[in-house]
Amino acid sequence: MTAWFKRKEKGIQTATDQKKDTPRGLWYKSPTGKIVESEELAKNFYVSPEDDYHVRIGSKEYFEILFDDNKFTELDPKLTSKDPLKFEDTKKYSERLKAAQKKTGLKDAVRTAVGKSLGKDLVICCMDFSFIGGSMGSVVGEKIARGIDYSIKNGLPFVMISKSGGARMMEAALSLMQLAKTSAKLAQLAEAKLPYISLSTDPTTGGTTASYAMLGDINISEPGALIGFAGPRVVKEATGKDLPKGFQTSEFVLENGFLDFISHRRDLKTKINLYIDLIQNNPIRK
Repeated sequence: MTAWFKRKEKGIQTATDQKKDTPRGLWYKSPTGKIVESEELAKNFYVSPEDDYHVRIGSKEYFEILFDDNKFTELDPKLTSKDPLKFEDTKKYSERLKAAQKKTGLKDAVRTAVGKSLGKDLVICCMDFSFIGGSMGSVVGEKIARGIDYSIKNGLPFVMISKSGGARMMEAALSLMQLAKTSAKLAQLAEAKLPYISLSTDPTTGGTTASYAMLGDINISEPGALIGFAGPRVVKEATGKDLPKGFQTSEFVLENGFLDFISHRRDLKTKINLYIDLIQNNPIRK
């Protein structure tokens, strides 16, 4: 029997750069092993449809979810950190900042924007974990403070979306000062009788939890988010005791009274605006 195909030249192989591999990022695998197409994941609010796992997302995706038609105006978009302490560990802080900015396309670990959500103006401040672990430095504190000032000046509700590993060690005491700074600004927001909704996402830890993340008129979270001050490993080592099942998950935090409710990501826009309407005694929007 004659083969229908014969290679005329020997030793010919397809070059590696010419192979038709599946494009990277086309599929997403959740921690439980469920595989979902990236396009389907985006349509499902970045939640794995089979196991309901909420994938970590950043300000770009949250703005897309919460602002009507993804239309908004970013506040202070060019604000960037300095290196007043000339800090250096395995790398100079100034170099670390440049590398993070190049990798993420962000200026720092938080973005603030104003736009309409269910037809009414709203200020949203959202952290990005991809930028040096969402660490809270002087720029993060300043942008949150300016966002609150904008809310007060224009009489608008303020939403904070936290996703952070804590204070930024490379700025030492300057980063810790942001706890007092943002807390003082939120006190001014309360005096102006404007709603503050705090959304803690995975993870919300360290100085972020110790300050603005837990100061909302309404404190909410997504399912399965890690919320705490020190991480579970550190707590276990410090206490020498086994931790309860689900320790520091949003469900555990809710059960122990530190959250008001947990919301699926697809319901966030409706839930946030519902509580704003209730706080302001306005007709409920749908």
